[in-house]
Parts: sequence; structure tokens; C-alpha cells
Amino acid sequence: MFNQKIYAQKMDKTIEVFNKELGSLRTGRANANMLDLVKVDVYGQKMPINQLGTITTPEPRMINIQVWDLNNVTLIDSAIKKSELGLNPQIDGQLVRLPVPNLSEERRNEMKKMIKSMGEKCKISIRNIRREANEDLKNLLKKKELSEDEEKKQEKNIQNFTDQHIKIIDEKVTSKEKEIMTI
Repeated sequence: MFNQKIYAQKMDKTIEVFNKELGSLRTGRANANMLDLVKVDVYGQKMPINQLGTITTPEPRMINIQVWDLNNVTLIDSAIKKSELGLNPQIDGQLVRLPVPNLSEERRNEMKKMIKSMGEKCKISIRNIRREANEDLKNLLKKKELSEDEEKKQEKNIQNFTDQHIKIIDEKVTSKEKEIMTI
């Protein structure tokens, strides 16, 4: 039996991953998710910063990390400096301040290209899920477990899911581009 929910869930998961990737991009605004990709070498393992302190954004261009263990402050500082975020930490006791600088015009255009390519990759994943669903439908038709009418109906449903998800991706790409171009 064909279950279209499986494919809808796969498409939703793809968009979820895309959202995480978009959230970790550095825009002109402070965003705690920017630090998600930074891992700190502590206690013999690599840990995300949010497991070593409380991350807040008190101002639009500032991220604060209230580090729980004073010994980790310098480790967090060096991990952020080594990352490709281009942020320069300021240490004040157990508080690490990260001023988020404005993006240059050149960097904004690079970011737009990155966002577009991330969106394209996500759309390709969605289309691959559609192809997989359509192949399953063809196999069920061959095995005579599905009528031709039912197959066409399911194919149309899958196409609708695909169109909806691609529209969501396009909206997210446009919105993120706008956010980056706003000074």
C-alpha cells in the first residue's frame, strides 16, 4: 500500500534542515543560532557553546554568552576566533560579549549567492523525494496493487506536496535575502 505521509514527512524534514542552515548564517543582526556550528574542545570532547553557557541577544548587534565555568571562557574565546564567523569576542569575567559587525556590500552579495545555492540544494532534495514516491507508485502499479486512476491521483498529490514545499523554500530564500540586504 502507498503511504504519501512518509514522503510529506521527508519533505518537511528537508525544510527543517534548510531552516537550521539558514539560521546559522551570519546576517547583520545578532542571532544565537549563529553559534550552533561552533564547537569548543572541553572535557576531552567537542561541545556546542550552548552546553557551556547561556546565550542571549540583549541588543540587535550583540550576543552575550554567560559562561558557567570560568575555566571555559578562554576555550570559548579561541573557538569563536577560529570559526569562520568573523566575530571578535570581548571577555568580561565569565561574560563573553560578541559585537556583530555590519556586513560589507561584497559580503552581502556573497551571502545572497550562498542562500540561493542552499535553496537550490533543498529543492533538489524535495524533487528527489518526489521521484522516489513516483517510482514507488510505478512499482505498485506493475504489481497490480494499485489501479491506474489511483496511481494518477497519488502522483498528483505528490506533485502538490512538492509544489507547496518548493514555494516555502522560495519564500524563505527571499525573506533571508531581504534580511541580509537590510542595513
